[in-house]
Amino acid sequence: MRIALITDGIYPYVIGGMQKHSFYLAKYFALNGIEVDLYHTAGDPLKAASLDCFTAEEKKYIHSVFIPFPTRDKLPGHYIREMKAYSGLLLNAVLNSKAVDFIYIQGLCGMQLPAYKKRLSAPVGINFHGLEMFQPAADFRSRLEQYLFKRPVLKAMKSADVVFSLGSRLSNILEKQGIAKSSIRRIAIGIDDSWLNNAALNVNAIRRFVFIGRYERRKGIEELTEVIRRLLPAATFEFDLIGAIPAEKRVEAETIRYHGSISDVEKIKAILCASDVLVCPSYSEGMPTVILEAMASGLAVIASDVGAVSEQVNAGNGMLVSAGNTEELEQAISAFINMPAEELLVLKTNSVERIRQSFLWSRIMEQTITCIRELTGNPG
Repeated sequence: MRIALITDGIYPYVIGGMQKHSFYLAKYFALNGIEVDLYHTAGDPLKAASLDCFTAEEKKYIHSVFIPFPTRDKLPGHYIREMKAYSGLLLNAVLNSKAVDFIYIQGLCGMQLPAYKKRLSAPVGINFHGLEMFQPAADFRSRLEQYLFKRPVLKAMKSADVVFSLGSRLSNILEKQGIAKSSIRRIAIGIDDSWLNNAALNVNAIRRFVFIGRYERRKGIEELTEVIRRLLPAATFEFDLIGAIPAEKRVEAETIRYHGSISDVEKIKAILCASDVLVCPSYSEGMPTVILEAMASGLAVIASDVGAVSEQVNAGNGMLVSAGNTEELEQAISAFINMPAEELLVLKTNSVERIRQSFLWSRIMEQTITCIRELTGNPG
């Protein structure tokens, strides 16, 4: 079987949850002996096209088709125009390449699908992950950006043969937007078993919290900062924040550590394994990879109940809060600060077990391949 995987980049050449998902899709397709034509882009063309993030054996099955990202003007709406142009370049490249059995499109790379669908000879599946344009927005600017994307995203999804959903509220959004239930395939995001923390878990006497994410308004960093300021100095806790958070958004305190962006996976693992609780206060998400990474590392989780987060987090391994609600977020963090160590240890242990049972890539890829074989009628 041969699959065209269309994305706006793969990790580590492009940082992001969707890009990490694309990396693992390509990797595990290859590990299952499936040929992958990987259509992608990055800021460093030579490094990205080399695919040196994959093993020699994996690269036997992964074929790089590098498409430079079209940078245009910087006028309002430039990103949607650039993505539309990039989508056209991608789909045109697919038309002029070797025939495939299935086309897997990531997010906005499918913006031009309605114009190309009739000329594509293989079934098409599209995955918009968080469907953020149909979720609550943090401010007016975010609502405006969502409005610009709603129509082209909906047209792209309705042009696909199948729409992948990460589950929970996201499947409900798809149905509410008029996507036929028969066209929706619910498959979670996975994590590589190399993330599993097999060491004995413990709980810090002074609770350590961690946040990992890009600086975007929808990530809820402003709300988290407000809550940290409220809790200091009365409460005793530590907080590590990973991501390019501007200086003016930071809290000045010895126990609050800002690491900036970190691309070294081992450094991220070390910080996670030394922590107790991941905090993910986003206004909108799909199924955050960072939550899976934290769970696999043995952390409990506080997260906004958005997207498919409730598939990852429940009362057995953490707490769900309402997006943008600083009172609920403060109460949740306070609860973990004061939680008995033995109770927190149970939640941390449950996180690792949930990963083992439901979110390892070997299991997720089995579901994905079965789905694609059913759609293509290709038994092997």
